[in-house]
Amino acid sequence: MLKKKRAIIRLEKVSKTYSEYGTKLKALDNVSLDILQGDFVSVIGPSGCGKSTLLNCIGLLDRATSGRVYIEGKDTSKISGKEIARFRGENLGFVFQNYNLIPRLTVMENVILPGLIMEKEIDNLEKRALALLDEVDIKHRKNHKGVHLSGGEQQKVAIARALINDPVLVLADEPTGALDSKNSTEIMRLLERLNKERKVTFVVVSHDMDIAQYGRRKIVLKDGRIEKNVANKSKKKGG
Repeated sequence: MLKKKRAIIRLEKVSKTYSEYGTKLKALDNVSLDILQGDFVSVIGPSGCGKSTLLNCIGLLDRATSGRVYIEGKDTSKISGKEIARFRGENLGFVFQNYNLIPRLTVMENVILPGLIMEKEIDNLEKRALALLDEVDIKHRKNHKGVHLSGGEQQKVAIARALINDPVLVLADEPTGALDSKNSTEIMRLLERLNKERKVTFVVVSHDMDIAQYGRRKIVLKDGRIEKNVANKSKKKGG
């Protein structure tokens, strides 16, 4: 009998409302969702549908107005402000559209930074960083600074950085948004391979339907609600 995968992320009736100039905008509306260990989930939808808000609520970069977000079974609404940064650092990795590397730091220093923030031992961090840089094919640039790298190379560094603390989930917000089609394909195939070989769980937000096809599960948002949550039958194959 196959062992049932566990839900590492669970959203229960999550809503998020923003108030601006006396007007209320409901960015998420009663969203319930499970993300299973080893999932590769693509979240798609038109601009303003709630994709980034969903990612921010899962990543604890924003708080839901109502409902519950559970990570590894823990109700995150009960985590205090002081504890939230550490909890996020221990459990989550982030990949952003514009890489968010620190220009004055080398590739190696950028990758180990989240581990240093979590007060991990530097020798072990450096060994892990070298292994990750080798895995994403950027080890030869370990002593270069981010400003000297191409966009695709910077995103590889950002992916290695997201994995340095061995997170339960990596959240990627438009990870190919600043890249050309060739580099976009390379980055998505890299994420696909890491998901398959390392069993890393990914949630990737994109407005690009071609990028969305890499996920094994596709979630379509519309007006803050989940319109579709289906297996991705048209999933692209890695090269």
